[in-house]
Amino acid sequence: MLESATIAGGCFWCLEAVFQPLKGVEKVVSGYIGGRVPNPSYESVCTGLTGHAEAIQISFDPVLLSYRDLLQLFFAFHDPTTLNRQGPDTGTQYRSAIFTHSVAQQHEAERVVRELTADQTFPAPILTQITPASTFYSAEAYHQDYFRNNPTKGYCQAMIAPKVAKLRAGYSERLRPL
Repeated sequence: MLESATIAGGCFWCLEAVFQPLKGVEKVVSGYIGGRVPNPSYESVCTGLTGHAEAIQISFDPVLLSYRDLLQLFFAFHDPTTLNRQGPDTGTQYRSAIFTHSVAQQHEAERVVRELTADQTFPAPILTQITPASTFYSAEAYHQDYFRNNPTKGYCQAMIAPKVAKLRAGYSERLRPL
């Protein structure tokens, strides 16, 4: 039975490209969550006034990819120590957040953050918000599969391609066969 995970760690294009090729991931949808305005558009979210985060919602098989492993990968592919920022992207829409779908997910997310903090994995405090999932709104169609569809665009080459290269180099055993 598939489960859902919803995470935000900067631009949703980056996270989508990292999670799509993983064994156990059935589907990744880029979208918006955590805001005050129903049915937000990309343009409205970019203003920072809606309160939404750019996020991805992952449908995954917990037998093949545990929620804990998913969270560990999440922390490996973004900087959870910067407030409302990932690289050149700034604003509340780029915050680090985990939107939990159950009490068990909330406890596991809190446990992972405690362990990363105790291990001093990052040089600064983890600022990732952990909150119950609210309504998730799928982003516009042109945002879906963005890296697959636009691999030569400047942002993709500068920001996403290095993350995909890191995934292939350091986590090849977790990838589905091409």
